[in-house]
Amino acid sequence: MAAKLNLTRIRALQTDARENIESYSDPETPRALEQYTAKMKAVLLRDPKLLESLPEYLPVALFGRVKFPPAAKVKWQQWLSTGTAPDWDEFKTSAAFNNADLELVKAIRAYSEPLLIESCAVLFLMAHADSIGSTGATPAADNDHDEQADDDEFAANGYDSDDYQDDEDPDEPGYDNQYDDIRFNREKPE
Repeated sequence: MAAKLNLTRIRALQTDARENIESYSDPETPRALEQYTAKMKAVLLRDPKLLESLPEYLPVALFGRVKFPPAAKVKWQQWLSTGTAPDWDEFKTSAAFNNADLELVKAIRAYSEPLLIESCAVLFLMAHADSIGSTGATPAADNDHDEQADDDEFAANGYDSDDYQDDEDPDEPGYDNQYDDIRFNREKPE
């Protein structure tokens, strides 16, 4: 039986990795991310067990350094949409690692092959976010899923999603207009 991808964990890793990457992406210090990831790779190479508490470090360390061949895009989309983890033989042809990173990749594989695959799934999602949704589905299908998940969450908590409308109409019953006439100093009424 094929191993499963934990899509919830992959999405969480993606969010954490993206936040780390964005925090080091500063136009005033253009090499900050590169310097940070170089240090991170050295630390992970010495002690891969650090990934037990900080698994998002691996996708950050490999960000922009893993390529996905065009033929592998369909495979990754399928794996992510079905939540199926590739076996090693499938995986090794679906991601091309930078030669400078091979030593780290081998060390991580020896430590935890599933973590290496998860990290590449995160990198794939980050690299192809414009063409696929968070689960590998098409963006429209992913949005439908998200809306349904939100409705299900509201219902599970005793709320009706129709109770929460973004655009309140002042003519609707229940609209509270008690603050409509508040003005700040020197503000002219409309």
